[in-house]
Amino acid sequence: MSATTDEIGRVEASTAHNYHPLPVVLTEGRGAWVTDIDGRRYLDLLAGYSALNFGHGDEELLSVAHEQLDRLTLTSRAFHHDRLATFGTELAELAGMDLVLPMNTGAEAVETAIKVARKWGYTVKGVPAGRARIVVAGGNFHGRTTTIVSFSDDPDATADFGPFTPGFDTVPFGDAEALRAALTEDTVAVLIEPVQGEAGVVLPPDGYLADVRAACTTHDVLLIADEIQSGLGRTGRTFACEHFDVVPDVYLLGKALGGGLVPLSAVVSRRDVLGVLRPGQHGSTFGGNPLACAVGTAVVRKLATGEPQRRAAELGTIFAELLKDLPAVREVRTLGLWAGVDVVGRSGRDVCEGLLRRGVLAKDAHGSTIRLAPPLVIEEADLRQAVAHLADELRA
Repeated sequence: MSATTDEIGRVEASTAHNYHPLPVVLTEGRGAWVTDIDGRRYLDLLAGYSALNFGHGDEELLSVAHEQLDRLTLTSRAFHHDRLATFGTELAELAGMDLVLPMNTGAEAVETAIKVARKWGYTVKGVPAGRARIVVAGGNFHGRTTTIVSFSDDPDATADFGPFTPGFDTVPFGDAEALRAALTEDTVAVLIEPVQGEAGVVLPPDGYLADVRAACTTHDVLLIADEIQSGLGRTGRTFACEHFDVVPDVYLLGKALGGGLVPLSAVVSRRDVLGVLRPGQHGSTFGGNPLACAVGTAVVRKLATGEPQRRAAELGTIFAELLKDLPAVREVRTLGLWAGVDVVGRSGRDVCEGLLRRGVLAKDAHGSTIRLAPPLVIEEADLRQAVAHLADELRA
């Protein structure tokens, strides 16, 4: 029995089966490369669903984390600490906003935004108590909490988990007319992914997000952009919204914000929106802890240089060209270093298992789609090698 087989057996015997991972057990990582328990190396083309935008083991981020580990890691928000103001100030500046509310996970950021939008609706917009509604898009993925799956149309997310939270109206992604028709006097927000990641890197139609922005402005509705996967350099811009010349009222950030080292998310918005919260109305023991803020500040400073975004844009152009020539695919969608590949005649899982045998890690989505999101630090030669392996696997 190999070390991999033995370790997978131990995992399955000791943890709940809420994931169906590929049969590999990883032990080390540097840059875009990881090593498994048997010493085999793989190119990582998933990057922790964009949490590892800066690759595995970034030395600058590790140095900051090590230094902070020796100083102070947690105070709870019962007390101030010396890392929070810097993190909040610099992240707000990066986003062109006023205030930051730090949390831990992407789902927490979404839940936070839902609460903030409802309170804003009641206290600022004047929606009658208990009637606030939020418009969402079909095919969305915003997390897996009970409230969030209440507006999911993925049966795996909803089956046997009801009853669900009311207050959400779903319209087709990309249909601006349907969205406008769904807005009422009780609508407080539109919650949307600029690019739908979990759905398979689904891009919006031309002009769609601008139409959504205009409709929100006209109807006095908050536009909440879930950029947890798409934000912080992944698409070649700091935020995917920039590709569509749209500025939302609220950014939801996570994954890459923690540099692949710590869980860190944030709701970033204007003072008139986040300012509706009062002490005791929302919080988190670990949200905004010193370790996360130290790492998050280092991430923000990397992005403030523009270098990660430029690299993602330049490599993204090469990536798109390489993927255009793939055999046995129905459609390829790319934006920066992010791609959804719809394969023909095989399941996405089958292709990803074949890639694993070739030394490349990727993840399937919704049957026949493969998601590709290499770290922004990947070398061009490695990117070309990975796509060549994908082409060979599809020919096979």
